[in-house]
Amino acid sequence: MKINLLLLSTFLIASMTWATAQSDSLMVLTNGARVPAPWPPKVEMNYAPMPLPYMECRPEVIPIDCGRQLFVDDYLIEENTLERVAHTPKKVDFNPILKAETPLEIGAYGTPGASAKDGGVWWDSRDGVFKMWYEAGWLQTMAYAVSKDGIHWERPSLNENGNNAIVEDIVADSSTAWLDWSTDDESQRYKMFLRSPNTVPHSKIRYKTGWCMTSPDGIHWDNRVETGPCGDRSTVFYNPFIGKWVYSLRNSGNVDKVKIGRHRRYHECEDFMKGASWKKEDMLFWLGADSLDTPEPSIGDKAQLYNLSAVAYEGIMIALPQIHRGPSNKICQHTGIPKITDLTIAYSRDGFHWDRRDRGIFIGSERTEGNWDRGYVQSVGGICNIVGDQLWFHYIGFSGNSGLIDSAYEYNGMHYGGATGMAVMRRDGFVSMEAGKTAGTLVTRPVVFSGSYMFVNVDCPKGSLKVEVLDKDGNVLKGFTCKDCKVIKEDSTIAKVKFKENLAQLAGQPVRFRFTLENGALYAFWVTSDKNGASHGYMAAGGPGIARDKDEEGLKAYKTAKKYQLKKY
Repeated sequence: MKINLLLLSTFLIASMTWATAQSDSLMVLTNGARVPAPWPPKVEMNYAPMPLPYMECRPEVIPIDCGRQLFVDDYLIEENTLERVAHTPKKVDFNPILKAETPLEIGAYGTPGASAKDGGVWWDSRDGVFKMWYEAGWLQTMAYAVSKDGIHWERPSLNENGNNAIVEDIVADSSTAWLDWSTDDESQRYKMFLRSPNTVPHSKIRYKTGWCMTSPDGIHWDNRVETGPCGDRSTVFYNPFIGKWVYSLRNSGNVDKVKIGRHRRYHECEDFMKGASWKKEDMLFWLGADSLDTPEPSIGDKAQLYNLSAVAYEGIMIALPQIHRGPSNKICQHTGIPKITDLTIAYSRDGFHWDRRDRGIFIGSERTEGNWDRGYVQSVGGICNIVGDQLWFHYIGFSGNSGLIDSAYEYNGMHYGGATGMAVMRRDGFVSMEAGKTAGTLVTRPVVFSGSYMFVNVDCPKGSLKVEVLDKDGNVLKGFTCKDCKVIKEDSTIAKVKFKENLAQLAGQPVRFRFTLENGALYAFWVTSDKNGASHGYMAAGGPGIARDKDEEGLKAYKTAKKYQLKKY
């Protein structure tokens, strides 16, 4: 046992340090992933899918103490006969959950809207409510709303006009609001990046920068800093695996004669405010749409990357790349229809390189007249909330109005009817590994953990799941064979795996897990020190029962969230 503890101590120090491994010039992230130095990397601009160096640099023994282990990629997989199946969330049938209703949202230009773009939707455990930051009206002002259930929203009176407007002196166009659990400064508990449109209606002012600001309550914002140069659909997110704020900066046009259209530039910093004053040379080319992003068949325009916002979920980063499929702004303006953009899904172990193997539409534009989300579908800051067994993805869309054709874009129907909706999917439900009546197996690469309790997210009430533990050479360990494992026959996002022996005796030792599945779907597994199944992974934008940015509650949070869950989804 002393040897195990020594190995464990060494592992913890290595996995929790963001540092350079001088022997092989690798950067080690806090989730155990490794990427080549220097960081951030320089990426060549082209139209090819992004490489994934952390897949080539996998450690011989992979640490799994940080969060639920998802099968979104092959990072953990050594052998597999199960079928990989990608899933998408289901839009709720009572959408939109927030639409233009108040004078502030109807807007001064007759172009109504109540859309987060990105804004943010967060669960604040201190107040026990969901909070939303969104754009009221088209190109007008940021606004703030609260909800007890994440579905029905209240607009508090916040100013002398009796409405819910905030930061009223800055015209809103693109934004990110972030609940920062990592700060010790209460005055900076909330952070916001806010960018005005390139040109403000009825003004000769042109904007090429944005603003960063902080707030103790999400309502009163000060400590403003003007940012460096950026396009008008720029956002920001926090990457805890490198401990940096990442500015996802929009750029347009063709660079180095490579025609990729709208794309993203990258800037990172440790301090949200100090790092906001970047220079043009600090903006590294990051990524754009590529050869696997398909055009809209009825339009034929080359796909472009309109935005990329991300968040830490369990032990990885998830992002919803917004793919623009056309038509051009000029055509939209002449027809009063919104641009067609779809949200796709991407995964990352380092927050810079994105695995986009699942190119289908994750949350898409409906594309037909009469739908509130006909087009211009976009993500929200924080990406998703965790509500017990479910993930809630708030998103925005625009209906457009073909009856409003005007040369002034603030009056044009292409940006008419912005609203906010929601889509729901199973917790960890991005990808499942599945088997039918014929059993299949999945064997992990060597992993190391410090916990003593194993849990799985599995759906097999008419089938079975058995787990066994192997040593690094593939030999089944005594007390951890299939016969020593209680067969799982249930549909649960947090099912406990019970062995004859205690997993604690294997802590710090390289082992493999072999899953044998019949007639079911396996979504995730994890080993934890908590008997209630807390994964110690990151919780995206939080949810009922979750106190901070990491899961320290496990089953306790499920009990709190039970009354919030949507039964039919």
